[in-house]
Amino acid sequence: MSFKDLKLNRPILRAIAEAGYDNPTLVQEKTIPIVLEGKDSITSAQTGTGKTAAFALPILQLLFDKQDAPKKGKKVRALIVSPTRELAIQISKNFTTYATYTNLRTAVIYGGTSIEPQKDILNKGVDILVATPGRLLDLHKQDAVNLDYVETFVLDEADLMLDMGFIDDVKKIERLCPETKQTLLFSATMPFKVEQLANSILKDPERIEVTPTSSAAKNVSQILYYVPKRNKIELCLHLLRNTIKGSILIFRRTKFGVDKLEQTLTKNGYKVERIHGDRTQNERQNALADFKRGKVNILIATDVAARGIDINELDAVINFDLPNIPETYVHRIGRTGRAGEFGHSYSFCSADEKTYIKNIQQLINVQIPIDHNHPYPLDPKAKPIVHKKKGSKYKKGRKGEGSKKKKKRWY
Repeated sequence: MSFKDLKLNRPILRAIAEAGYDNPTLVQEKTIPIVLEGKDSITSAQTGTGKTAAFALPILQLLFDKQDAPKKGKKVRALIVSPTRELAIQISKNFTTYATYTNLRTAVIYGGTSIEPQKDILNKGVDILVATPGRLLDLHKQDAVNLDYVETFVLDEADLMLDMGFIDDVKKIERLCPETKQTLLFSATMPFKVEQLANSILKDPERIEVTPTSSAAKNVSQILYYVPKRNKIELCLHLLRNTIKGSILIFRRTKFGVDKLEQTLTKNGYKVERIHGDRTQNERQNALADFKRGKVNILIATDVAARGIDINELDAVINFDLPNIPETYVHRIGRTGRAGEFGHSYSFCSADEKTYIKNIQQLINVQIPIDHNHPYPLDPKAKPIVHKKKGSKYKKGRKGEGSKKKKKRWY
């Protein structure tokens, strides 16, 4: 099937061709006709399957007839809500690319930067707005954005949105849009919370599933290392010296962990950058740009910061800390081995992460090969370290024996 078969108009087809896309991906083939018919839909597809174009192209087509309103007269007719700034910026770039030969204007708004320039952009009038939930509600409170004319409402990465605690914001935003709108929900995984949300905001939706959400990327080799927690950094250095080469994305569970690993690798002479939620928008964008340009070849990130990052040529992913949500593992390793290339993933499992690996293997239905041949093996009998709180060395009761003896009585 070609994009022409999907009944897209000439200006959009021309922009797609110039962007270098010939044929639609499976998620685009299934989603575009449903969106063009004006139906609600719920799509489960992982990042890297081309889902941004699956909603961007039909939305541009639907808005094409209304594009010639004078700039000031432009109303927000399509609203895309995204959980992270990186993802919002990425979606907005895609819309701008596909809308090259139309007069449709796209704007992106997110927190962590000054609100005034964003107000100015909105004031000039836009057709398509991409936003993170917090900043969108702030701007709405200040009467800087009007959602009364929204015709299509897209909720992207719904599972991450809920993990980040945006459920109430999302419901509030949905209520601010007209009841007649078309709603599209996209999610990499479909946990119960996402199903519940879908039932509350979608009207008789079409369901689209592209590859079972649990299948791990086919062209990614996976290796598992059992290693004591205290030796993970040594194992990481050992593999970087001897095994893992090229551009590498390392996942850690916490921001503190990201910072600590970055310091160690830098001390050892590696060129490293890091992204997590506490870094400013500017710092995150610069870190990503340096990584993409090859100025640094290692990027360390938390899961939240890494969602929506589009890195085309990634050689390897290291799961320094295993995720406690098995679907997250699938997401992480799906960052490499994209667009027909081959990728590698390396996972470190300490004694307290054994249940995580069990759940991951159940989900992907694959026994991940174990490499025992490394200098820091984990004792198979090792139990997770439990940090017990030590009680006070003082006896209960308010006064020590000494002070009771010394005390002069007044009677």
